[in-house]
Amino acid sequence: MKLLVVSQYFWPETFGINALTKVLVRNGHSVTVLTGQPNYPEGSVFAGYRAWKTMFERYDGVDVLRLPLAPRGKHSAMRLALNYLSFVVSALLLGPLMLRGRSFDAVFVYAPSPLLQALPAVFISWYKKAPLVVWVQDLWPESLEATGFVRNKRLLRWVEFAVRFLYRHTDLILVPSRAFIQPVERLGAPLDKIIYFPNAYVPEQLDSLPVCGDAMALAERISQAFSIVFAGNLGVAQSLETILDAAERLQESGVPARILLVGSGSRSEWLQEQILRRKLANVELPGRYPPEAMGFIYGEASALLVSLRDEPIFAMTIPSKVQGYLAAGRPVIASLNGEGARVIREANAGFASPAGDGDALAAAITKLFHLDKDAKRELGENGRLYAEQHFSLDRLALELIRRLESVQADCRRNSR
Repeated sequence: MKLLVVSQYFWPETFGINALTKVLVRNGHSVTVLTGQPNYPEGSVFAGYRAWKTMFERYDGVDVLRLPLAPRGKHSAMRLALNYLSFVVSALLLGPLMLRGRSFDAVFVYAPSPLLQALPAVFISWYKKAPLVVWVQDLWPESLEATGFVRNKRLLRWVEFAVRFLYRHTDLILVPSRAFIQPVERLGAPLDKIIYFPNAYVPEQLDSLPVCGDAMALAERISQAFSIVFAGNLGVAQSLETILDAAERLQESGVPARILLVGSGSRSEWLQEQILRRKLANVELPGRYPPEAMGFIYGEASALLVSLRDEPIFAMTIPSKVQGYLAAGRPVIASLNGEGARVIREANAGFASPAGDGDALAAAITKLFHLDKDAKRELGENGRLYAEQHFSLDRLALELIRRLESVQADCRRNSR
């Protein structure tokens, strides 16, 4: 197939769509990506790119067309809103020009926040006479309200109107959690157009060795103690205060657990202040490491930690890091409600405690600490087997092509 992928985020930013496009190309499909200038998560455009330029490049056989984009900046809701809006406007005005002369069998949108990035794809799919498939990674407007990013009720209603428009004009909607199906249907998507399609883990990231000495040094330190590793974005949604509460309880009880928050985000500075204020000797902020280093770091951890806030919207979510955690073959500690906790329990890969409950999280870590080596190894192996069965990238890529071919055939029949 000839596929157009529309995504505000793409390599060298670290998102699951990168690996998926490589697998599609490896399987003989032609992939073009319409994306923005890379600036996530630090907020400034990466070296070698220009915010207000268009450009073309190749990435492992993928044609990458880059649109002008306002960098998201740091700690600024206004800058972030401008970042979201600039991609939508650039894709609407410049996308058709950059895609001229190219035909596609399907338009596929990878849509983490902002979901509104999919709106230009509606018009591009009409222009290219190709079916539109949207992989919804985040529920809007629910997540905007839950994180407090938008509190204005009128603006939330406008966002809901835009999302309804998007769902009505999408040929197939893929959701990474079964709990997403009802909210998406509530906003106007026909039930028969909504398909559960989970995120995958990336084998290359788990199998490779780190390229930087700092990552190897960190992995060595992790291996020398009972170390709990949290990896990824350090933001509002991750309920980092719950992790700090648990660390405080562990320190008071004398459990020699060390928690490493590997990553960066909007609450990095707040975390540093809290660690100092609370005198938490058992919490570290090593910083952000490249994706190719994370598998090595995971492999040295005693357990891998995932957490989200206690909000109804997050109970519907399976955090994308869960797939990689399970595939790494290490026990998983989850401070989650709903779907994410269900997966950990179903896999029998670790322990899940209620979201937002620092005491329960500390108890789960303590329980794991007291298990013998064989029991810990069994939890990790359970997770690895579950990931292979449910979250294999190769299997999901084949399933995606099957879905795209089916929706393409349906659209051709309906146009006769």
